[in-house]
Amino acid sequence: MSTYTHGHAEAVLRSHRWRTAANSAAYLLPHLHAGQRLLDVGSGPGTITADLARLVGEVVALEVTDEAADLTRAELERQGVTNATVVVGDVHALEALGGPAAGGFDVVHAHQVLQHVADPVAALRQMLAVTRPGGLVAARDSDYGHFSWHPAAPGLDRWLELYDAAARANGGEPDAGRMLLAWAHAAGATDVVAGSSTWCYADPQDRAWWGGLWADRITSTMLARQLVDEGRASAEELAGIADAWRSWAAHPDGWFSVLHGEVLVRA
Repeated sequence: MSTYTHGHAEAVLRSHRWRTAANSAAYLLPHLHAGQRLLDVGSGPGTITADLARLVGEVVALEVTDEAADLTRAELERQGVTNATVVVGDVHALEALGGPAAGGFDVVHAHQVLQHVADPVAALRQMLAVTRPGGLVAARDSDYGHFSWHPAAPGLDRWLELYDAAARANGGEPDAGRMLLAWAHAAGATDVVAGSSTWCYADPQDRAWWGGLWADRITSTMLARQLVDEGRASAEELAGIADAWRSWAAHPDGWFSVLHGEVLVRA
C-alpha cells in the first residue's frame, strides 16, 4: 500500500475544496449526461463529486478511509446532493462494487488519485473492470516535474525536490501526468484519448491563495512531519521555504503553472 502524502490538514483541504468540475474535469464534462451512473474514485472533500452528481443520474463516491469518506459526505450534505452514495474501499479492488454483470458504471472518474496509489496500472485495470462496455474511464493527474514558475526562487526549487522525495518514499509517482497514457496502455486499453491542461496562478489574489496555502502545507501538514521525521529537512528549513512561497506570492510578476495529464479510456 502507498501512503497519501498530503494528508487531510486544513491547509490541504483549503486547496482541495477550491476544485470544481469546471476547473478540474473540463475534459470529461462533454461526455456526461442525465441518467448515467458514475463512480468517483478518491472523492476527497467532495466538491468535484457534488458537481458531477448534478450532471448524471447517480454517483458512488469512493474513499480509502472513513475519515476521508466523512469529508465527502459532509460536503454532499452541505450542498444538498441526494443522488450520491459514499463508500469506503480500495481502488485496487473495485470489483467488490460489482462489475458490468452487476450493472457497472457508465463513467469511472479519478482526479489526482493515480499519482498516490501503490499500483496505478492495476488501479486502471480495476476501473475498466467495473465500467460498462462503451463507458468511459477518466483520469487526471498533475505532473510535478513540469510545474513552472517565475521569478526563479531557490526556495521553491527546494520545495519541489523535497516533495518529490517524500512522494516517492510513500510509493507514489509525482510525475504521474506524463505517465497516464502509458499506464492506460499497460492496463490493456486500446481506445485512449490523452491530453493535458493547466491551472495557472498569476493575479495577486490567486498568487496570495496559492502561495499562502503552500507556505502552510510545507510547515503544518503530514508532509512537513514526514520531511522532518525522515531527516530530509529541518523545521527551520521548511520555515524558510514557506517564506520563499510568500515572497513569490507578493512579487508583482509572480506566475505559476500546474500541468496535468488527462486520459479518456473507452471500455
